Amino acid sequence: MNQYKLCAFADEASPKLTEQIVAMRENNIEYLEMRGVNGINVAKLTAAQARDAACELSAAGLKVWSLGSPAGKSPITQDFAVEREQFLRLLETAEITGARCIRLFSFYGTDGKPEYRDEVLERLSRFIDLAKGTGVVLCHENEKGIWGDNDVRCAEIHRALPELKAVFDPANFVQCNVDTLGAWELLKPYTYYGHIKDALADGRVVPPGQGLGHLREYLPDLLKNSSGVLTMEPHLTKFVGLSALENGDDKAVGSLSFETPRAAFDYAVKCLREILAD
Repeated sequence: MNQYKLCAFADEASPKLTEQIVAMRENNIEYLEMRGVNGINVAKLTAAQARDAACELSAAGLKVWSLGSPAGKSPITQDFAVEREQFLRLLETAEITGARCIRLFSFYGTDGKPEYRDEVLERLSRFIDLAKGTGVVLCHENEKGIWGDNDVRCAEIHRALPELKAVFDPANFVQCNVDTLGAWELLKPYTYYGHIKDALADGRVVPPGQGLGHLREYLPDLLKNSSGVLTMEPHLTKFVGLSALENGDDKAVGSLSFETPRAAFDYAVKCLREILAD
């Protein structure tokens, strides 16, 4: 097994960047998947705000692995000009922060219907064209309610657009009634890194290793066949910005009780480290 690199959506520990840094350092996490910075979504950061964040992280010895962006998390009927403007800002933020990747999605309102396939691929190809020459790796995440919500359609996206890599999220597959081990075998050739989140059959999020995500089974293979980066995305308790991320899904957050978001974050990291130690 390759040595893993631990990354995190540290905005689940705190909306404040200073507290995110503390949570990462105390959990020995070197990489950040930047999503919320001081309560501001990464897609809305100004250049000055991105530079300030990059300086704080660098001073703490931390690195930005990916931008956990909302690109493509919009209705397929929305004018793409809105997405284009947002994505250009994201590319600027990636350059400022040194982010290796930008995470994106394949549009709401499509319901996996064949008639939306060409429009989805055309819009995703525009993201690819905009990113050409930047060195940024674009990574599609399987997500509930978008065209690429199951393994078969995700594979279709990657076969059609080989420049677009995959972020493998087991909980999202469980919530879409997709077997994660079958999804992994299908998407392994395209996967660049993984998200760490787990869920039960009824959709409820649970700590890593306690659901149907089969993390213990596929993680060794993922670490051998990808960048080796694993991003903690616990979703075990409510945090600033959650409602905007989950499109009204009331099962998108765990039902366990934690005193603070930081406590939930720490517990999820502990659970993952126990899996990896096995």
